Parts: sequence; C-alpha cells; structure tokens
Amino acid sequence: MVTCKRITSESGIRRNTGASRGPRRVANQIPDEILQDPELQEAIRVLPANYNFEIHKTVWRVREAKAKRVALQLPEGLQMFACVIADIIERFTEADTVVMGDVTYGACCVDDFTARALGADFMVHYGHSCLIPIDATAGIKMLYVFVDIQMDNAHFLDTVKFNFPAGHSLALVSTIQFVAALQAVSAALRPEYEVLVPQCRPLSPGEILGCTSPRLDRHVNAIIYLGDGRFHLESIMIANPDIPAYRYDPYSKVFSREYYDHEAMRASRRKAIEMASSAQRWGLILGTLGRQGSPKVLEHLESRLKSLGRSFTRVLLSEIFPGKLDLMPDVDAWVQIACPRLSIDWGTAFSKPLLSPYEAAVALQQADWQEVYPMDFYSNQSLGPWTPNHPDNQPARGGGGTEEQGAKSVSILTPSGMVTTRQVSGHLSSVA
Repeated sequence: MVTCKRITSESGIRRNTGASRGPRRVANQIPDEILQDPELQEAIRVLPANYNFEIHKTVWRVREAKAKRVALQLPEGLQMFACVIADIIERFTEADTVVMGDVTYGACCVDDFTARALGADFMVHYGHSCLIPIDATAGIKMLYVFVDIQMDNAHFLDTVKFNFPAGHSLALVSTIQFVAALQAVSAALRPEYEVLVPQCRPLSPGEILGCTSPRLDRHVNAIIYLGDGRFHLESIMIANPDIPAYRYDPYSKVFSREYYDHEAMRASRRKAIEMASSAQRWGLILGTLGRQGSPKVLEHLESRLKSLGRSFTRVLLSEIFPGKLDLMPDVDAWVQIACPRLSIDWGTAFSKPLLSPYEAAVALQQADWQEVYPMDFYSNQSLGPWTPNHPDNQPARGGGGTEEQGAKSVSILTPSGMVTTRQVSGHLSSVA
C-alpha cells in the first residue's frame, strides 16, 4: 500500500551550532540550588546533549511533591535512558523509582492506573504531549516531559529551499519532540514562503498524532513532515489525500516524497463496514493499554446496539491480536475502542470485521461514509460522539465528579486465553 521515493537534497550539510534556536525556557520557580547544582549537572552529562529530558524540573517537582515512589514511563525509543534517569532521581530526591516496561505507543497510553497499583505517588511520562489532562489521572501527580530534540535547522532550511520555489504554500507538521524546531524553521521560511503550521486542538500547533490530524485548505502545495517513521505522517496524508506529502528525517537528513494508497485503504474499510452492517452478535473491545479506551464511547456504542436489538459482549484488552479474537468465534463483528489505526492498518489480518468507532457508526447507520477518511479521533471538533473528546463525552467539571452508576458485566480475555466475567462499576481500568 505504501511506497516511497527519495528526493535529492542540497549538498554541503551544515552542523547545527544552536545559533538558530532561542535560549531554552526554564520555569522560573526552579530553585537555583537545583539549576546550579554541579553534581546534578555532571550527572545530566551522561544523557544526550540534544535531548531535553527536563531533569532539573523533574527533580524539583519530585522534591516539591515529597514523592516517595516515582513511576517512569517511556516509549521504546527512549527506554535506553530509563535507568540513567531513574538513578538521577533516586540520587537527588528522597524517592525511589519504578521503570514501567509495558509498551507505550503514544500519549493515549499513559498508564496511571498501573503506576498507582505499584504504589507510585508521582509519575513522569516521556515523549508525548499531555493528551490526558493532569487533573484526570487516578490520584497520582503527573509530569509530562516532551523530550524536545534539537536538530540541524540550517540543513532543513537549505533542503526546503532546494526543493520548493519561493512563494509556495507549505504546511509544516511534526511530532511533539520537534515542535520547538518546527516553530523556529517556520519563522525562518516565512519571508520566502506561505507557511502554515496547522493546529488540531487539543494538540499543540504543528503537532499531529497517528489518529488525529487537521484537514488543510486545498491551496496548500505540500505537506512537510518533520520526524522519523511514517505512522504520524500517514495520519495527515489520509486526512488530505489530494496534497503531496514529504518527510524530512532529522536523524538521517533524508528528504523524501511519500505516497499512500488511499483507494486500497478506503476499499478495504468499506468492505469491512458492509460485512459488519448485517452482524447480529457484536464484540466491543475497550482498550486497556493506558488510557486508550473511552468508557463514554463504549456507552454510546452500547446504546446504539441496544436500540437496534443487536446483542453484544464487552471485552477488555491491552493489546489486540487476531489469535485472541479467534477465541470467541460466536462474535460476528468487532469494534475496538483503542486505536483507529489498528483497524485501518491491520484490519485485514482479522478473520472478522474489526471496526473503529467511526466505522461502527457508519455500519450502524449513525453516520455517513466520508470519502475523505476522518482522522479526528482526539480532536475537539470531531464529527460525532464516537470519539473521546466530542463535547457529548466530556466529563462535567466542578462539583464532586460523578462516576458511572451501576455495575456492568464485562468479559475479560486473560493472557492465558481464558475468558472470564467480572462486574465493573465506575470508570473502567486496566485489567488485561
């Protein structure tokens, strides 16, 4: 489905001296005794100089909270630094640390439930933006560290100017690690180009996720993604099939034109929707990998199925594999409330239709099929209540805070393959 063609960039790579970046902003509240601690400074030198792990801020926040146990959650690409960070925290605070080793795909995987179960009273989540607000976590103090990464801004600017004539309209996007660099290079390009740094709230300007990207005006000549890999880039490509997309890898400094087979993807998803539309027995999967699952979206789907007289089974899963779902052959169609890209990218690997909540809304005649596939899963302006941040699914602020009333019978597929039933009330949490 995916092909890639390289584009030659300007030769003569310049080394980044840091002159193109402004000074790092450090919270004024951090005491000088922490900022200027020579032993702490020496300990930080072990970490890569172009990765900002915000160690001073972390030490200060842990001390301020008088935390006893700190849980560290990092994506796989940053796990190699976990032990160094843990040693620093234990040396310069009164807390011990726990490194969470479960896979972390994105900001939706913040696993505050497990951290609390491990006795942590403070959690640091690295490498993603604060998709789950700090006041919504399960009785644990939270710190998000974006891990801002410095790159060779000058080489990126030379590459863009080599490949695009002045006056072109360019949309610049990235992951959270490169948002600061994105702002700097966009400002440098504006005298010669019409530069757009789109925002899909609640994300930061220029930030995209694998499931959430903005729709752009058709007059944009090109999308330029700043980052490694294709997962996040494909999101904005799906949302804007008519705009050429390019990727600049800040590590290899390769600039490439990227392609996506939109017709094949749409045909595959429409086929799955059509197969599911006549299903009588449904399986509703609530993702329990961190905060992927949304009980409100689950309730919405349950309500619709009940109104249509369709039977359904609730299943909690941390990760979704074909072999696990095949253990329940009586289910005609599945809906996974976890990651929409699982259905888009891997849906054909499952023996039964595996729909995203949006696709389920189409199959259950609650929504029309969109020829431009919506990538609005965490957008505040999503199409309907099958997304977590739709206004209908937002918790009421103020008051005592309400929990779901009544208990629900939930089928749980355990790691050993056993299917059990459990009564769950209130907010559903990680159990599988």
